[in-house]
Order: sequence, then C-alpha cells, then structure tokens
Amino acid sequence: MTEHWLDRTLADADLGETDLVEAELRGCRFERCTLRGVRMTEATVSSCVFDACDFRGAHLGSATFSRSALVNCQFGMTDFFLTTFRECKLTGSTFADADLSQCAVTGGDWSLVNLRSANLRKLDLRGVRFGEADLYAANLTETDLRAADLSGANLERVRLTGADLRGARLDGINLPGLDLQGVRLDLEQVVYLARCLGAVVE
Repeated sequence: MTEHWLDRTLADADLGETDLVEAELRGCRFERCTLRGVRMTEATVSSCVFDACDFRGAHLGSATFSRSALVNCQFGMTDFFLTTFRECKLTGSTFADADLSQCAVTGGDWSLVNLRSANLRKLDLRGVRFGEADLYAANLTETDLRAADLSGANLERVRLTGADLRGARLDGINLPGLDLQGVRLDLEQVVYLARCLGAVVE
C-alpha cells in the first residue's frame, strides 16, 4: 500500500530503515531527523524541507524530488541511482562517498555543497548554482555546465576535459590553475582568462 505523507512536521525523529518505497511526500518538514537506511526508492517528494537530516546509507534510487530543500544534510554512501532533483535547494549538504553519476538535475541551488571527488561525469548541470561549492578533485569530464554559477567554487584538481562552461559564472575561480584542455568557453570567458594571465586585451 502506497504511503501518503502530506503536510507532516517532524523534528529530531529517528526514521531509520523506514519503508517509503513509492511513497508520496508533499509539503512535509523534517528537522534534524535521522533517515539512515530509509527506503525511498521511486518515492515522489514535492515542496518538502529536510533541514540538517542524516541520509547516510539511504536508498533514494529512482526517487523524484521537486521544488524541495535538502539543506545541511549528510548523504554518505547514499543510493542515488536514477534519482531526479528538479529545482531543489541543497545548500550546505555533504555528499561523502555518494555516487551521483546517474542523477538527473534540473536547475536548483547547490551552493556551499561538499562534492569533493564526486563523479559528475557527463551530467547535464545547466543553470545549477554551485556558488562556493567544494568540488575538489571532482570528475566533471564532458559535463554540461552552461549558464551554471560556479562563482567562488573550489575547482582545485577538478577534471574538466570536454566540459562545456559557456555562459557559466566563473568569478573568484583560479582559472589559470585549471587544466582547460578541451573545455568549451565563450568569448567573454576567454577574454577574462587572458586578463588573468596578464594579457592586455584591447
């Protein structure tokens, strides 16, 4: 029987191992809740807020999150196979040992997230905000980042071969320190890079 959680509010609750497979969650708010190992495969989550929740070991495969906030959450060893995020806010969340390579992300705010060493290869991340995100050693090979906001993000040791950065905001990034081989840039970005390298552009 499909679970329907509508407009519920929970704080400091332990929901570990809860079975929410194919469940519908709408308008709910969870604060400092433990969702370790929760089974939300194929769940539909819309207009919900998860604040400082622990999703480590959770099963979110094929779940769809729409216009929801998952802020300051922990996602260690979380299953994201075919998970969809549509216009979601994940500010300050940490993805330790989480495989996001099969996710679908449409817009949203991923500012200040910890995505160190994350595999984001070939993902479509157009228009996503990654302001001041920690992307140290992340794999962005052939990733579509057109019009994304990367201002202030940590891109040290990031793999960018074949990535598309046209129209992306690059303020505060150490561009000369990046390996830009095969990266697609627009003219404005090329001029900015040239000036960073000391060239006089006239």
